Amino acid sequence: MTQSGSMTAMSKEMQDCVQACMSCHSVCEETMSSCMQMGGQAQMQIMRALMDCSETTRMCADMMMRRSPMATEMCAMCAKACDMCAEACMSMPDDPQMMRCAEACRRCAESCRTMAGATM
Repeated sequence: MTQSGSMTAMSKEMQDCVQACMSCHSVCEETMSSCMQMGGQAQMQIMRALMDCSETTRMCADMMMRRSPMATEMCAMCAKACDMCAEACMSMPDDPQMMRCAEACRRCAESCRTMAGATM
């Protein structure tokens, strides 16, 4: 795959996806902090999902912004990480932070699935 020397403007869908990724990354980081304050072994599975989602969304946004030829594949992986994180957060439905995170993850996953089907 070749890249041209000039950068074209990002599409509205890509801008929305970058924003969803950055928002999800931020909420995952906040939720990790909340989990650490709660403590407990049951949190480990959720923490792993949060860490994976946080790192994946950050990397996905970075790759889209620099027009990486691998961004489409990264969006597909990001959608999967977000789905897994939303599922993990849903295991604590009484926690408002977890529900906020699950919602951010769902929005990001949907946006990333759209981008994964797009040609960048």
